Amino acid sequence: MEVYPVRRGDIVEFHGAEGTGKTEMLYHLIARFILPKSRGGLEVSVVFIDTDFHFDMLRLVTLLEYRLSSRGTEVTIKRYLERFFLINCHSSSQLLLSLYSLESIFFLSHPSLSLLIIDSMSAFYWIDRANGGENLSLQEANLKKCVQVLQKLVKEHRLVLFATTQSLMQKSSNFVESSEQTECDAGSDYCPFLCKAWQQLVTHRIFFSRHPHPDGTQGFLMTTCHIQNDCVVKRSFCITEQGIQF
Repeated sequence: MEVYPVRRGDIVEFHGAEGTGKTEMLYHLIARFILPKSRGGLEVSVVFIDTDFHFDMLRLVTLLEYRLSSRGTEVTIKRYLERFFLINCHSSSQLLLSLYSLESIFFLSHPSLSLLIIDSMSAFYWIDRANGGENLSLQEANLKKCVQVLQKLVKEHRLVLFATTQSLMQKSSNFVESSEQTECDAGSDYCPFLCKAWQQLVTHRIFFSRHPHPDGTQGFLMTTCHIQNDCVVKRSFCITEQGIQF
């Protein structure tokens, strides 16, 4: 990414309200990873797990066409998309099973897989809370198991993991703030609501927000926080037909 160098083993959370550019940034990443090195890409495979059902294949194809300009034919783009795999999940149980299948089957036939994306980790939060009743352990059971599998996948296969979370909670609510919050977290409306295991797994958290330009046009701001050293980097961007523009 243009904001900081992505390293194998990084686990990055994109956090923000709906409509702040998170999914669009994921398209930007996918294109970067699946394009060949001769076209400025990394030429590796990507798995995208869609739990919010916001993924738009046409949008991804459009971005690839713009990046390839007149050099990209339909056959060429289809060849690049062979490195991209989309999985749809309707529940946290299905998400867990999908992760298990990646661990036991997928890597055997796709050793070049380098990027795993989950959009989003918070999709089943309210459903799991309702299904778990008053028991917090039951509410978080599937998510904790997902985190355990993700940790193993990232470590053993040296993956990069990007996952989005929605702004479901704010500090103004009655939820207790974590004593382990970083200065980056404390300076925003961020309030951790997913299980502690997920909070401890994340290495970078990037906050997305709307950031109107002086001329009145819509812009966006991403604030990157390195969890371990509390380093904060801010970067504005806009979304055009051609994709993300910094």
